[in-house]
Amino acid sequence: MSMNKKTIEDIEVTGKRVLVRVDFNVPQDEHGAITDDNRITAALPTIQYLTGKGAKVILISHLGRPKGVTPKYTLEPISIRLEELLEQPVELLDEDYGIEVAEFIDNMENGQVVLLENVRFHPQEEANDPEFAKRLSMLGDIYVNDAFGTAHRAHASTEGVTHFLPSVAGFLMKKELDYLGSALDNPKRPFIAILGGAKVKDKISVIKQLLTKVDKLIVGGGMAYTFQKAKGYEIGKSLFDASNLEFCKEILATSGDKLILPVDAIITDKNPFDVGQEACETKTVSVTEIPADWEGADIGPESVKLFAEAISGAETVVWNGPMGIFEYSKFADGTIGVAQAMADSHAITIIGGGDSAAAAQKLGFSDKMTHISTGGGASLEFLEGKELPGVAALQDK
Repeated sequence: MSMNKKTIEDIEVTGKRVLVRVDFNVPQDEHGAITDDNRITAALPTIQYLTGKGAKVILISHLGRPKGVTPKYTLEPISIRLEELLEQPVELLDEDYGIEVAEFIDNMENGQVVLLENVRFHPQEEANDPEFAKRLSMLGDIYVNDAFGTAHRAHASTEGVTHFLPSVAGFLMKKELDYLGSALDNPKRPFIAILGGAKVKDKISVIKQLLTKVDKLIVGGGMAYTFQKAKGYEIGKSLFDASNLEFCKEILATSGDKLILPVDAIITDKNPFDVGQEACETKTVSVTEIPADWEGADIGPESVKLFAEAISGAETVVWNGPMGIFEYSKFADGTIGVAQAMADSHAITIIGGGDSAAAAQKLGFSDKMTHISTGGGASLEFLEGKELPGVAALQDK
């Protein structure tokens, strides 16, 4: 699955209007201030390459899930931040993408950058409406997809436009596919995958796919309890995915030797999301000793040691999903422990976006990892072995 797609280096861009789909869907506080600009900085190499070559750069992004034109989801704060990072003006063009926008783009200087207002202000975007995609495509001569985070969605700005313009990958897209692709296709071994998060059902196809490739699969987080239940243990009020109990039993029977499951848990008598962590009583118990009215909220210290030992012997580690309710400090130690073990490891370390990326950033481990994916859902589908529509639509080399 690694990168056999044309990139911006394979085409002539000077003087051309280049439509670039970026993923500027950044987290903001209640005042609209950007709290993490990682996704913006990740797109800079592509933008700067294009401006350096004298292209006219027209950026397209979504932000949030607006229903129609919603001022709260304007890209204005992003255009301001982008101006600071690029050290050049970035005009934000209004949302109708009409005659005025087309004229503005036609009069752009080589090396100039503009940002179109939130593409999801148009319901036709997510519907992948061909007329809307065609209208978008008329603003450019070339299309570049650098938005790995939305590559698993066939939307007008990720897939629709490729029917009307020569379409290639940007540098971030290439980097994502190269890292994830080589990890899966040709990993340096031992290759270990770590899966966490809440639900087994979200990860069934990932588990199946990874078991054919990894040397060991570590399972933590809420999804581990259905495996513990499958082993016949009492799991109390811990997360339980009854519909996939048989699946877990089958995996234990056929691939049990590849699985590493938690041996202890930090349990709580109340759910911190309901009452806050201060109101929770907690204790550490073996996974065989969870009382019926308590619930698991994190992996325990012995599990951290067990996981860290496996990680320290690995050459490639891919991690997707936290080990516990890491949003609360009482239940963050497992996730911190795994991040620390990866940071200390000499392996190629890849974090597959989403909550694990947020955790690594929040806990200060970002710069210790080989690669942190900018796409949660996209990297998960990639790990499942699915073809991503936004990638499939680009030109092959």
